[in-house]
Amino acid sequence: MLLIRCPHCGERPEVEFRHGGEAHVARPEDPSSLDDAAWAEFLYMRANPKGWHFERWRHEHGCGRFFNAVRHTVSDRIVLTYRSGEKRPDLAAIPGTERP
Repeated sequence: MLLIRCPHCGERPEVEFRHGGEAHVARPEDPSSLDDAAWAEFLYMRANPKGWHFERWRHEHGCGRFFNAVRHTVSDRIVLTYRSGEKRPDLAAIPGTERP
């Protein structure tokens, strides 16, 4: 079983969590100025890399809070979790990200 470290509650089994999509997505400053194509781009187009990825997760069956994680999309290995609102860390500075 995969264990995920919630930055608020500590390490818990994966069944307590829900994936929330890509982290650090910039929200539109003036949503009313967007046309349909721009809204579609914002809502649906996301990075889908093979490798390290910054993601949002929610501790649904725990504290209920969102947080961010750095996860490898092939191996499912999570090397870092951090609170929502914290600055995106430099991937090169995270130990263990040089290989899955």
